[in-house]
Order: sequence, then structure tokens, then C-alpha cells
Amino acid sequence: MPSQKQEGLEADVAGFGVETLVVADSVYNKELSWLAFNWRVLHMALDSRTPLLERLRFLAISARNLDEFFCNRVGALKRQEAAGVENLITIEPRMAWTPHQQLKHVAREVRLMVDTQIACLTDEVLPALEKKGVNLVDYDELHSHEKDLLRLYFKSSLEPILTPLAVDPGHPFPYIGNLTSSIAVVIRDPYDDAMQFAIVSVPSGLNRWKSLAFTKSDKQKRNTFVSVEQIIINNLDLLFGGMDIKSAHVFRTTRNADVARNEEEADDLLEMITDEMRELRFAPFVRLEVDCEMPLEVVHRLTVELGLSDKDDVYSICGPMALGELDSLPVKHKLNSPLVYPPWTAKTHPRLQGADIFEVIRKGDILLHHPYHSFVTSTQHFVEAAANDPKVVAIKATLYRTSNDSPIISALAKAAESGKQVAVLVELKARFDEVRNMGFAQKLEDAGCNVAYGLVGLKTHCKCIMVVRKEDERLRTYVHIGTGNYNPHTASVYTDFGLLSCDPDLGMDITDLFKYLTGYHRQVAFRKLLVAPGTMRSEFIWLIEREITNAQGGKPASIIVKCNGLDDQVMVTKLYEASRAGVKIDCIVRGICRIRPGISNVSDNIRVVSILGRFLEHHRVFRFENGGKPEYYIGSADWMTRNLTLRVEVVTPVEDESLKKELQAMLDACLCDRRKAWEMGPDGRYQLLGVGTMRSPPRKHTPQAASPNLITAVETMGLHEGLMQTVAKRCRKAKMVKLRKKCGSTVKSRRQYDTS
Repeated sequence: MPSQKQEGLEADVAGFGVETLVVADSVYNKELSWLAFNWRVLHMALDSRTPLLERLRFLAISARNLDEFFCNRVGALKRQEAAGVENLITIEPRMAWTPHQQLKHVAREVRLMVDTQIACLTDEVLPALEKKGVNLVDYDELHSHEKDLLRLYFKSSLEPILTPLAVDPGHPFPYIGNLTSSIAVVIRDPYDDAMQFAIVSVPSGLNRWKSLAFTKSDKQKRNTFVSVEQIIINNLDLLFGGMDIKSAHVFRTTRNADVARNEEEADDLLEMITDEMRELRFAPFVRLEVDCEMPLEVVHRLTVELGLSDKDDVYSICGPMALGELDSLPVKHKLNSPLVYPPWTAKTHPRLQGADIFEVIRKGDILLHHPYHSFVTSTQHFVEAAANDPKVVAIKATLYRTSNDSPIISALAKAAESGKQVAVLVELKARFDEVRNMGFAQKLEDAGCNVAYGLVGLKTHCKCIMVVRKEDERLRTYVHIGTGNYNPHTASVYTDFGLLSCDPDLGMDITDLFKYLTGYHRQVAFRKLLVAPGTMRSEFIWLIEREITNAQGGKPASIIVKCNGLDDQVMVTKLYEASRAGVKIDCIVRGICRIRPGISNVSDNIRVVSILGRFLEHHRVFRFENGGKPEYYIGSADWMTRNLTLRVEVVTPVEDESLKKELQAMLDACLCDRRKAWEMGPDGRYQLLGVGTMRSPPRKHTPQAASPNLITAVETMGLHEGLMQTVAKRCRKAKMVKLRKKCGSTVKSRRQYDTS
């Protein structure tokens, strides 16, 4: 992490009242908290213990994160600034910053982050990769014969699709898309010695990196690459025939993707989103990235044309542009190469190995843990089995994000085509997936599915599937309730839980939920589910208050919250109250977090941990001690205001004792990680656990369900590696037990599944 604190934030908050701690921008600011999270992502690239190509991947992830941050968060601040929101702020400055102040703080932090990204790439990662035979070379370093071959490549594959665009009184400034790279060219016409300006847009569909292995047999150069923009720049004479190229530099633009929706007045959500996508193509610019060697007069001209500020909106890049594309570098390497993480193949859940999925669910609930358990052989198989089963009469599902070639979509379409009743809520407002989801909605409608596009004023973020099956002349409902999207690609890199169950109460609750989502239905209360925006927040508050009462009565009292973001002021205030009452609280929050732990007489009993590693921590788990009878919940909701009030979210209790132990083991592992976990201090800054002054956490966690082997593994290797090792061992053991039973062998009495 940077040695200096983030500008504007107060480090010493001792003596602040709870209201100030909860509300003040100088204590917590969402934008700066998010940037602190991205510093932790970037640290994965800075950490020399991370394999080299994975360091490149984390550089790309941190850069794409910044792209999205500018599109959304900076875009929103720009919109507020333009609307004059700062004129409405009347409370003291430390409590609420104006949009202009926030943009200033953001710009300073981002400049430092971008400089760190470039230094990491050029000073550490690329030189280290060069020693391993992977080279990202500069065009000037190439031999003449290589330049000749690239010129032939330019003529055949690039020149026909490039359009040189003059900028003068007769040629207006061209359209430039969002997150696209272009080349600003200054040329001199030898005929009249006039200086001219032109732009060449780099088509976004091009492969960014060109290998110098021009034939399949040329293996020596197969991992040597040059960027396509350098190829274009060094062959501009073919685009501007007879002209003298004076300068050519890359620049990259970012447009505002924050939209102001008026859903209440929309006649059709699909039509509204379609219009919105069209408008976003021409949204205002919010960032300009330029080559650090670009002449100042060219920078100024671009800034004026794009309607930006020279000082605050322009970022000078002394290295490759668009680092988010670094992980598209087509490096050839061996399967077990030390350049990447050891390969991991998700395992089939022990109870689902070679068994009928509906029969297995009837025997007891199943807790799926991705990416350790295979999504394909569990959640995807559940939907595909339902689509093919003649006993299944209905399937209902919510879809927020999924993949382009989604097998879930195909299975639902197949089910409808075979005559089953299929109802799907496709959330059209899932940011950056609007166009894809509109395509899915159309495909499902064409197959005969009943499709809803979402609810006015709310995003449907819950992850639920229900299957109704006719068994013994009656209907039985099976459900899947998850923490992550129905996307096989992200399921291989995001950590998520999913519950498969045929609990009648959960079945009736999900049935009522779909009546609300697809029709006109008001549900005052659910039997077991916690549902937002209805009663979820109030039910969580009740659970916290029960812990407060137990602590005051001398009973065991503790709370563990694991989520992606925690910023809801109501929930944070309640957690501070619980801490003051003596409740031990562990917050495992990957991203933004409003809580300041370790403040005397306020948050002495609160610990905040953030874990980053080869997988993206994504599941939401909530544990309440309940006087020695712990209760566990999983679901789609973070403890953020948008989740609790502006989205449809579902959280379910996990009641099976063996599944509770599995959840507890995972939470134990999170709180014992000394390799990938970060601890927040009272000053709001994070420190990596296991090194330096944070060799040990301020409060040691005592494992309740995790085995000593798992704890040792996560302390030395990290959470993800420890769980991979444990799940692989458990699945091998289950497979051997089934094999011995099948062969008629005597199986020694032992635990088939441990909770390590």
C-alpha cells in the first residue's frame, strides 16, 4: 500500500461520535474506499511471490477496475458536479465533500496508482518475463526483416480497415467510442508546408498483440510480441501518402456510463434500455489518457475537443496504454508452467458423483462451494436435468449475469420447447450486460418462455431457481439459492455458495417470490427467507439486537459478516452498538467498508479483514452466535444501501448441521489466513497479514470447525490454496468409498466427509 494516507481522510478518529464515524466523508468515502480495494488488487501484481503471468493478469484486472470506476463512479460525480449538487451541501465540510472535492481526491489517488501500475510492468514484470522467454518489444528494437514482415501484415490485415480522419474546418472532429484507443497524428504537407492534424482510430475488434512468429515452425519468436498501435504508428506513411509525419501518439478515451433513469415513466423497460444503450455511445467524456511524450499543444487540442479539463481529467501514461488488455497476451506455455498458478479443476460434489440429483436432494440439503465444486456438474446439471426430466412440469429462474454461450439459457429454452412451463426474470439493468441480457431475453421468448424484464425502480439481483416435479401424484419443489450468478465462466474464478434443497418452506417462499417478480403480488413476510427490499434489513437488525441482548446477559455473543461491500449506515451504526455492548464481530469484506475497527469504546470488538487471491471472494455469509446455538445465512445481498433498499435480494438460512460445519470451516479459514488477508487498522488503512508489523492479527481467531490441517494450509499458502487442497482430498476420499462399495469391498469405518 502507498506509504501516505489517502488525501482528505482522517487517520485519528478517536473521540469522534458514532454519528460522525458513520456519516463523515473524512472518515469514509466510497470512492476512496474503492480505490483502496484496487490498491489491494494491484498488490497481487506487485507481490513477487505471485507467478509472473498472474502478475500480468492482476495488472490487467486493476486497470479494468479503473476503467469501470471512471465510467460509473467518476461519471456519477461529473453528473452531480454539472447539476450543481455542491450548492445544496450545507453541513460542515468534513461531513460531506462536494463532487468537485471528491474528484480532486480521486485524481490524486489515481495518478499515483497509474504510475505504480506502469512502474510494476516496465521495471519488474516485463524484465522478469524476458528472462523466461516472453517479450513485449518496442518497434524500434526490431530487425529490418521483422519490420518488413510487419509492413506486409499492415498492408494485408490493418490498412483496409483503418480510416485516416482529417480534422480541419471541412472535417469535424470524429466520433470516438468509449474505452477505445486512437492515434493523434500531426503531419506536414510538403506542397505548401502547412501543418495538419488527423486521427486514426484503432478498431476495437483487432487482436492487440502481434506475435513475431510469422510461421508455425518459428517457435523461437512465438512468445515475442509487439502492440498493434506501434505497428500502425510505424506505417502511417501508407495512410498519409506524400505527407511528412511529424508526430504520432496514442490516446485513449473514457465516456460516462452513469445514466439517469426514469423507469416510472417508461412504457416498456426493453425499449428504455435499448434507447439508453444508444445514448451511452454519445455520453460525455470523463477521462483522457495520453502518451507522456505527446506534445502539449496536441494534448490541449484533444482536451478541448473532448470537453475535458487539462488539469484534472488528463492522465499521462509513460508506458503501454490500455493495461486492461495485458492478459490477452497469447503466451504459449506448458500446462504446469511456473509462470501461472498450478492448474485447478473443479471437483464434482461428493454427493453428486454418479447419482440422480433429485434423489440426492431429497435425502438432504446440499451446499455447493464454487469454484472448488464444479458448477457444470452441480448447478448447471440441476437445470439441465430438470429440462430433460419428463416428471418436471415447471422451471422458474432469475438471471442477472451469465455467459454468451450460456448452457443455462439453452436448457431453459429446451425445457420450454418440450412443453414445460418456464418463467425467467432477465434483469436488463445489469450494468455493462444490458445488450447481452436483451439478446438472452429474446432467445428465451422465441423458445416459448415467459420472460419478465425486471421491476420498475429495482434491480433483481437475487440468484434463485425453482423446479417443480410431479412425484407420487403430488408436486414437489426443488430450489437452488445462491450467492453468485448463473455463469459457468465466472463460477470458475469467483467463490460462491449455492444451496440445493427441497425444503417445503423454502419451496413455498420461492414460489411467493416469483409471484412478486413476474406478476402482481405483495408478500408481507416469508417463512424462512430474508428478502429485500422488504424486511431483510429489519430482520438483520433484529438478529444483531439479539446478540446485544445476549452479550448484556452474559451469554455467548458474536457476529461474522462475510460480504463484498459494507457501507449501509443503519447496519454500521448497529454493529458499532453491538461492539460497545461486548459482541465480538468479524467483518470479512473484500471491497469497500464504512466501519473503522479498533476505536476505543466504539469498535474495540470489531475486526475488518479483506482477502484477495487467485479467486475473487464473492460469497455472502452471515453467522450469529445466538447464545451458543449459531445460525447461518447465505445469499445475494451485501450490507450496502443499494442491496438492502434498491434491489431484490434473497438470503436463506442454512439449517442442516453438517452444512453449518462446512460454512464455519470456511469462515475459520478466512479468519486464519496469513498469506492473502489484509487487516484494517483504526486509521482506515489496510496492512497485509503475516508480514511486518501485522505478523499476527490484533485479535486471534480460534477455529471452531476447521481441521488443523486446513488452518496450517491457509496460514502458509492462503485461503484459496488451502480450500483447494481440502476439497480435492475430500472428493478423492468420497470417490474411493463409492468405488469400494460398488466393488463389494469392506470399507473401514471412518468419516466420509471431514469438515477440514
